[in-house]
Amino acid sequence: MSSNQNFTLLLGRALLVALFLFSGIGKLMAPEATISYIAASGAPFPSLAYGIALIVELGLATALLLGYRVRPVALLMAAFTLLTALLFHNHFGDKGQLINFLKNVAITGGFLQIAVFGAGTFSLDHLRAQRAVHA
Repeated sequence: MSSNQNFTLLLGRALLVALFLFSGIGKLMAPEATISYIAASGAPFPSLAYGIALIVELGLATALLLGYRVRPVALLMAAFTLLTALLFHNHFGDKGQLINFLKNVAITGGFLQIAVFGAGTFSLDHLRAQRAVHA
């Protein structure tokens, strides 16, 4: 794989996770408002859901950005993103909700691409693989 392709893989990961990191920081800054929003949606266990959202949006997004265990992380983020589309953006009569639903579906597709193709050279996964070869 060329360095341009590897850079593009890194850039793609960065662009995908930017939204999650921004959203996770927002949730961290306003936990009560976030938990209330989750509760109002009818989702079960709002406080637990809030904790899971933080883990995904801050923890898994950071792992994906760094290229750490990208295949399973991307699959988890794909599942989370599709689930949030179904739970929070399911009012298709509202054009804004429909657009957010489709956005989440498209992002899910990006995560599935990462799950299949991996992180490329600019990643902790690649570093780990190189160390294993030289060990």
